[in-house]
Amino acid sequence: MRMNCFKTIPGRKRDFSPLSWSQYFETMEDVEVWISLTTLNLFRIYCSGSHGPVLLLLHGGGHSALSWAVFTAVIFNRINCRVVAMDLRAHGDTKVKDPGDLSADTMARDIGKVVEALYGENPPPIMIVGHSMGGAIAVHTASANHVPSLLGLCVIDVVEGTAMDALNSMQNFLRSRPKTFKSLENAIEWSVKSGQIRNIESARVSMGGQVKKCEEPSGSSRVSNTIGEGILEEEEEEEEVEEESNKKKMKEDDQEVKKESIFTWRVELSKTEKYWEGWFRGLSALFLSCSVPKLLLLAGVDRLDKDLTIGQMQGKFQMQVLPQCGHAVHEDAPEKVADALATFMVRHKFTDFKEGYLW
Repeated sequence: MRMNCFKTIPGRKRDFSPLSWSQYFETMEDVEVWISLTTLNLFRIYCSGSHGPVLLLLHGGGHSALSWAVFTAVIFNRINCRVVAMDLRAHGDTKVKDPGDLSADTMARDIGKVVEALYGENPPPIMIVGHSMGGAIAVHTASANHVPSLLGLCVIDVVEGTAMDALNSMQNFLRSRPKTFKSLENAIEWSVKSGQIRNIESARVSMGGQVKKCEEPSGSSRVSNTIGEGILEEEEEEEEVEEESNKKKMKEDDQEVKKESIFTWRVELSKTEKYWEGWFRGLSALFLSCSVPKLLLLAGVDRLDKDLTIGQMQGKFQMQVLPQCGHAVHEDAPEKVADALATFMVRHKFTDFKEGYLW
């Protein structure tokens, strides 16, 4: 497992090629969860480590476990721990019978069932870390005691008041995104240039979990009108190469309807709207009621609502603001998030710093 560092060299084209999960995690597997004698759900997880407390990582809406890739490589070098990053239902490569059910209760139960499938009746100490929607599900999971060996809770950039206020504009935001991309590289480029992910390395490994390949007849106006919005530079050579490739394919089989690969979003977030309020309403009270040590990481102090402001003043949780980050805090600044979490866990004696690590 290794972590790459990329620097932009003036005058040189940036590399938007995808990176493999295996550069950041040790293993990948599908966890079997039987919901009846004949029905099986498969939850994709990515793991590192074999001893120490488990960091169970829950991603945000529309993202996948791969959004934790760079963070995992960093935290794994900081403290003694195990990492389990999970694709939530209807996300990434997880396959469930009812992917349309994204209620907070159902998703929280999923977490408990995956932990049980992994560790049986005696799970190791577990620290749940969740971003955005995943942070809300982490709170619901902890509140419902679905993970009996829970050590602590870390919620990243999700606060009830701010989240509820943002719901009114969420559909407009989703409509503003391109519907399709002509390649995975194009999707990665869009994510970086639009500011959705500010860390190019993280975008290169995580966008593959947000989009999927689909087939569509070439010449479709929907593709040409939506892909690469606002991304006009450095593409002419790519288009010429693609055109030559398509001509060769036509010669190989004139009878075959020519298709070109395009990429679209794995999750249609606009269709999950009926669950949004259930994820976030009452979240502050639930968070404060969880008895385990709690860490709240925010991209800006303005995100704190009244209940959490009072709770923070009363010392009910630890809070840290990480400025100059976008909403995807753990992707934009994985080192800062890893430092905050590592310090929190060592302070509470959940684990130790790795030998030789200078902090």
